[in-house]
Amino acid sequence: MAMLLIQPTEEMSKQIRVELNEDPTTRQRDLKLIKEWLAKQPHLPVFDDDLRLMTFLRGCKFSLEKCKRKLDMYFTMRSIVPEFFSQRDITRAEMREITSVVQIPPLPGLTKNGRRVILMRGIDKDIPTPNVAEAMKMVLMIGDVRLAEELYGVAGDVYILDASVATPTHFAKFTPTIVKKFLICVQEAYPVKLKEVHVVNVSPLVDTIINFVKPFLKEKIRNRIFVHSTFETLYEHVPKEILPSEYGGDAGPIQAIHDAWIKKLEDYGPWFAAQEAIKTNEALRPGKPKTQDDLFGLDGSFRQLVID
Repeated sequence: MAMLLIQPTEEMSKQIRVELNEDPTTRQRDLKLIKEWLAKQPHLPVFDDDLRLMTFLRGCKFSLEKCKRKLDMYFTMRSIVPEFFSQRDITRAEMREITSVVQIPPLPGLTKNGRRVILMRGIDKDIPTPNVAEAMKMVLMIGDVRLAEELYGVAGDVYILDASVATPTHFAKFTPTIVKKFLICVQEAYPVKLKEVHVVNVSPLVDTIINFVKPFLKEKIRNRIFVHSTFETLYEHVPKEILPSEYGGDAGPIQAIHDAWIKKLEDYGPWFAAQEAIKTNEALRPGKPKTQDDLFGLDGSFRQLVID
């Protein structure tokens, strides 16, 4: 597991660059423009991290305006959603509990069209539901590591959700408020192109979960949710060679991939600690400060939300 994220070959990188609108002759100029813009924003922190900024540019297909919006939202979320962005220490007891019952690793390899696959699953249906906010925090921590370690860019993300241990009791802990916050964070604050969601090991509960989440997803993503009754149809989208052995693949046991990611998050401990202060100062924002209500509209917007 020396290489947790296998990088694309040069041939695949060429295809990815086309998809991401990346021009090697102008990307350094674009990076410089973004850094100059950041330096002029009174409410934004000093963030001189070329690797991560380049990942933002790639995720925004080198649209400078979109990249500025994403970066603003990235630092805003850190101020406004402390339940996801404070105490990001994987060695804390609450997070250790999550890592023992939930596995959410990005897989090392890439699909044939250059996409990264992230597998999410619980380990045991009889274990009580862990702290949902802490689990979401871990997903976003992995996202932050990937901002630095997807060195050449990928053509988007593919999620595999294993529903084998999902029970109504677990599901009850996922309130509309926290799901909305998380999905807005992922979709608006991270430079992620979510390309497909695949659900495997389905149960009758799966339809309920999908219907619950759909209102918070962008329309494009709603149309990219696939439910599989066998792994054979999954292989049409995700090659067997990059899947863990539990899914009939060749990438070894998922526990080993998961453990390597937890070790990686431990290694990033000092970086996460330093990032606690790297967020917006809403008092200095031109215009009016952003609030949770601006971003999530949590005042009464769920009264009319009916969950089948």
